[in-house]
Amino acid sequence: MKIILLLALTTVSCSLGAKHHPKPNVIFVLADDLGIGDISATNPDCKIKTPHLQKMADEGITFMDAHSSSAVCTPTRYGVLTGRYNWRSRLARGVLSGTSNHLIPAGRSTVAHVLQEAGYHTQMIGKWHLGWDWAKADKSEKKWNNIDFSKPVKNGPDINGFSHYYGHCGSLDMPPYVWVDTGKVTAQPDRKEGVAKAEDRYGWYRNGPIGPDFHIDDVLPHLFKKSVAYVKAQAEKKKPFFLYLPLPAPHTPIVPVPPYKGASRMNAYADFVMQVDGHMGELFAALKEAGVDENTLVFLPVIMAVLPKGISTKLSEFAHDPSGGFRGHKADIYEGGHRVPLIARWPKEVKAGQKTKALACLTDLYDTMREITGQTQNRSGGRGFIQSGPAFKGEMRKKQHARPYQSFDKRSLLYQAGRLETLPLCR
Repeated sequence: MKIILLLALTTVSCSLGAKHHPKPNVIFVLADDLGIGDISATNPDCKIKTPHLQKMADEGITFMDAHSSSAVCTPTRYGVLTGRYNWRSRLARGVLSGTSNHLIPAGRSTVAHVLQEAGYHTQMIGKWHLGWDWAKADKSEKKWNNIDFSKPVKNGPDINGFSHYYGHCGSLDMPPYVWVDTGKVTAQPDRKEGVAKAEDRYGWYRNGPIGPDFHIDDVLPHLFKKSVAYVKAQAEKKKPFFLYLPLPAPHTPIVPVPPYKGASRMNAYADFVMQVDGHMGELFAALKEAGVDENTLVFLPVIMAVLPKGISTKLSEFAHDPSGGFRGHKADIYEGGHRVPLIARWPKEVKAGQKTKALACLTDLYDTMREITGQTQNRSGGRGFIQSGPAFKGEMRKKQHARPYQSFDKRSLLYQAGRLETLPLCR
């Protein structure tokens, strides 16, 4: 079946190619396992305090009918960066691990490639979860998973359009737990570490090797500190920048730290959501301090919906619904598994306080950036028949076209103008 996509994100009111309209800095902040009901911008009955994300929405546009292309992590990340559905790759179902080889080939165009070609410096900081190639040791050396951490990592984000990258390979509950800085492991593992689910249903993570500079509780603050430093450094340069900041939160391990630990008075998950919100406030403050706030486009796409009930059940005691009234959760075919928050803020070009019901999918971000920066269509990224709509100006398309979504297993979902239908996955 041929799947036709319609881009629902952007046509701005001016030509950004003109000399008097410099290209915007761009930041993608991908939240992980955040329900549409977990922030006040998309749920007025939200019981978790998210003032910074609410301010972002008040100063930008909120998409009220936005969807991830899959109900789980790796596939959606693939779609965000390439503008393509994951079943067009070798990953027809499921997710990658912390030791998986790279998923996106060097010849596949990504958002980072698009922006590099437009003159941007491109940086990835955070949870990659799209695989890279660890150096292999001889089996006789009996190293963990036959990985030699002393040798360079190959085929990381640097082959996918990023000038530099800093992050960890899989989810934060997947070993190995080491930082990789543009191909180099910053500190070789010196021990193994993990927490069983029976010990902590919120803060568990699989046992595996961990580096001396890698601290699970500090990963989220550390990534934001790195990001703030990057913004400040790039603001001193004339070249526009693209920061891709995929967060490991509020995905497991759910490890809020003071002053957020216990702050929600509900559970650790709610605390962790508040921590993500607090760090977003720090990022916006850094943009203002650096003098680049007005012409920086910040997207907050959520790559998949709320965690299963084992984590969120406690929240119902406080009349809080992470799914915002929709059936299902992460990994589900139901709408609660793929309907997600999506907010965009760009003070210079996007009118503040907008809410749109335009149908949007996170795969649209590739062509959104291609259009904003005036790049031509690349056959290896996105789809040549994607069109743009006037959603940034708060207008609706006359016709909502069909959009497919995928659950954790091998089913897909067809969403068309409010009509839902389950279909077998087609290539």
